[in-house]
Formats: sequence, structure tokens, C-alpha cells
Amino acid sequence: MAPWSTDPYANALRNGHGPLFLRRTDGWLLPLDVERWCAGADAADLSALLRCEGPVLDIGCGPGRLVAELAARGHRALGIDVSEAAVAHTLRTGGSALRRSVFDPLPGEGRWGTVLLADGNIGIGGDPRSLLRRTADLLAPGGLLIAETAPMDIDERVRVRLYDGRPAPDTTGGPDRADAGDDHFPWARIGAPALIRHARPNGWRPVDQWTADGRTFVALRRDRRVRTVSQSADTAKSAAVISSQFPRKTSSGSPLAGS
Repeated sequence: MAPWSTDPYANALRNGHGPLFLRRTDGWLLPLDVERWCAGADAADLSALLRCEGPVLDIGCGPGRLVAELAARGHRALGIDVSEAAVAHTLRTGGSALRRSVFDPLPGEGRWGTVLLADGNIGIGGDPRSLLRRTADLLAPGGLLIAETAPMDIDERVRVRLYDGRPAPDTTGGPDRADAGDDHFPWARIGAPALIRHARPNGWRPVDQWTADGRTFVALRRDRRVRTVSQSADTAKSAAVISSQFPRKTSSGSPLAGS
């Protein structure tokens, strides 16, 4: 959980804007659109949200604009994020969120109608195929994955760190260096064609592709007949225990993720 819990990300969410980047080890920078993340859902977001089915799990929910919009529309929705600041922001906006990694045990495994991987979160963990397998475990049979991809055909594995434009101190006593420390983590950038190439052999079929305001999305549906190795008898037996972790409605009656 450490990288996204660092001060640059928390500070950016607190301020509502960047600059904030993912910095590759060779110095290349990927800008992160914190201002858009901290605003309300825009037209491109709505193009994805209107396709959601059943209860929705937003992986890497950030400050929670998608979860909050879904809740306002009456969907049962839960966001997960490894950043405490992101989860707190989501709760303040009226969404429901837990501080979890997608690879942690999660409420309702095997019961979600839709999983969202917006804002490039298909890159989480640096291995899209592994993330697709994990997503399959989370979805109900025939469930829907909506992923936002890179706008070009790219399939890249990198190591990056969060970077706000300020050099990190060099603990060796030398001059400040932007990539000082050992806080790099794996990330991936993947376009729609590459994502589909990875998805098809693992029981996914593409059901929709679209572009909205320059952002590219893919919708994949899990074959009802395919079960992953981790969807074993032991996992099935634990379903009742996991589902008991679902958040319930608040005292004000706001809809949260439920059984």
C-alpha cells in the first residue's frame, strides 16, 4: 500500500490539483489528472457509468467521484483504494469506500455485477493478465469489466514512482535527486487492442469499445462457463463469510454496496 499513501498523492488530493506524475526510472513522466479526479463525474465518466450493471466495485477509486455519482443514481457501489486520503475523500463526497488493495480479500467476491478500472487503473500491479484473473474472481458469472485504456496500442510494463516535481533528498549526502529512495512500484500502460489480446484466452469477450472526450474504454464480459483456479470449493465455502463484510446503508439511507 505504501506508494499511493505517500505525501505527494495525499497532498494533491487535499489541494484538489497537481502537479503529480508517475515518473519512470528513465525520467519519463506520465501526468496524473488530479483536478479531474477531484471534480464531479464528467461526460466521459458517465459514458462508462451508464453501462454499469448490478452492484459496482470501483478498483482504485481515488477521491471517489465515480462511486459518489453511482450512489447518487441509486446504484449499490463500493470503492477500494490503498490511499487513506482517497478513501476519506470518497466518504466525504457521499460514496462508500474501503482501504484495500484489489489483491486483498474483498467483500462480495464473486458477486459484483460490474468492476470499474478507470483512470488507467488497468495498470495496477504492472501485470494486466494477473489483474484480469483477479477481476474475474470478483465478478458474478457473466459480470462486466469496464476498463479505461491508453489511447494508443501500447503494452508496456514499467517501474514508476509518484512525483510532484520536487526532487527527493539524496540520503547519501549528495545533491537532491528526483529518483532517490526505493519507492518505485510496478505499473502497466495498455491500449484497447492489447487488453483484448490478453483477455480473450482467459475467458473474456469484448462487448463494447468507445471513446469519449479523448478517453478510451473497453467493456469485457466474463464467460459464464469459465472458472479460474482460485474460484475453488474453498473460495465458494467462504463466500458467506466474505459477503458479511458488505457495508450497509447509512443512517441517512444512502445506498451502499450490499448483498
